[in-house]
Amino acid sequence: MLTAQQKSIVSATVPLLETGGEALTTHFYRILLDEHPEVRPLFNQAHQASGAQPRALANGVLMYAKNIDRLEALGDLAGQIVNKHVALQVLPEHYPIVGACLLRAIREVLGTEIATDEVISAWAAAYGQLADILIGAEKQAYDERAAAPGGWRGARAFTVVKKEAESEEIDSFYLAPADGGAILDFAPGQYIGLRLVVDGKEIRRNYSLSAAPNGATYRISVKREAGGVASNHLHDHVFEGSTVELFPPAGAFTLQAGERPLVLISGGVGITPTLAMLEAALKTERAVHFIHFARTRGVHAFRHAIDALAHKHPQLKRFYCYEQVATNAAQSDAPHAVGRLDVQQLGQWLPATRDVDSYFLGPKPFMQQVKTALHTLGVPERQARYEFFGPASALE
Repeated sequence: MLTAQQKSIVSATVPLLETGGEALTTHFYRILLDEHPEVRPLFNQAHQASGAQPRALANGVLMYAKNIDRLEALGDLAGQIVNKHVALQVLPEHYPIVGACLLRAIREVLGTEIATDEVISAWAAAYGQLADILIGAEKQAYDERAAAPGGWRGARAFTVVKKEAESEEIDSFYLAPADGGAILDFAPGQYIGLRLVVDGKEIRRNYSLSAAPNGATYRISVKREAGGVASNHLHDHVFEGSTVELFPPAGAFTLQAGERPLVLISGGVGITPTLAMLEAALKTERAVHFIHFARTRGVHAFRHAIDALAHKHPQLKRFYCYEQVATNAAQSDAPHAVGRLDVQQLGQWLPATRDVDSYFLGPKPFMQQVKTALHTLGVPERQARYEFFGPASALE
């Protein structure tokens, strides 16, 4: 239990974290990954190299320190962390390793004059409190998934029963349990954790489930990323008949039931979770506006599938925008607009009412633009929902 004095000490470190938090967490990751290779599979090395992971941790640590006296103010942050941890199978034994490296990084970066024994002791207690909260929530999530119909704990072998090219850079993988058993249901918008061994090294990644639940298979749709270890391995070395290991579905970015018009906005491979949401929504009479942005027709995945759904379901309206269009492109491949996101154009594609439920996903700059545009167009902020690829951070 944190004492009042320890809380005061932790709160006093906030200005230091605001000015040097990223340097501290970068040093922390260097210690952790260099000296504890057993935890490397839990971290995406690309996010380390880009600085995204250190920035995300710095933001999380700062928010925790700022709200040490009122943790309820953290809102959805703890839930997002728990879902990411569950999808990657973070376990209680990982927490002491992370804690020791974090305290050492604080000491080495801030120096002993600032990071005194008293400060380190306060942060040790604060980290222990946070670890207990997360471990408890994650245990509940693991237990619930293991006990649910078709559920399991840890890694489970799945067979690739179908592999299909969706665009010039996205392939879909249809996965069925190798043991022939049932599979866990999931909410549209959730993702699964995937365990791979590439060149003798274990890596773990999260991929959105890109088709609605069917009780028999999961589908993920993976974009080939330049330099992406997992994505290139899946594209080049995983075929029909291959076996991969999955962790149970997780994620809080899920379609909520309602009667308001639904607006799904995606950029690039951000389309994947919106596909499962769209399938689920079309089982109701709910009006749906599906808006997708892509660089070109060649990289626009699932266009034929969306067009077919629009012809079958009158309540679905779809709009496509490409950055570039070839001069010899067929009329059937023409988008509804050319260029990048435009507020006025987006407003024309939204329902007449701004009382809508919107979900948007894509690259971070795209999501920043969508968030701003929806606010400008009068969509209530609480009804504009989003989730990041990779480490969570604020869309500011």
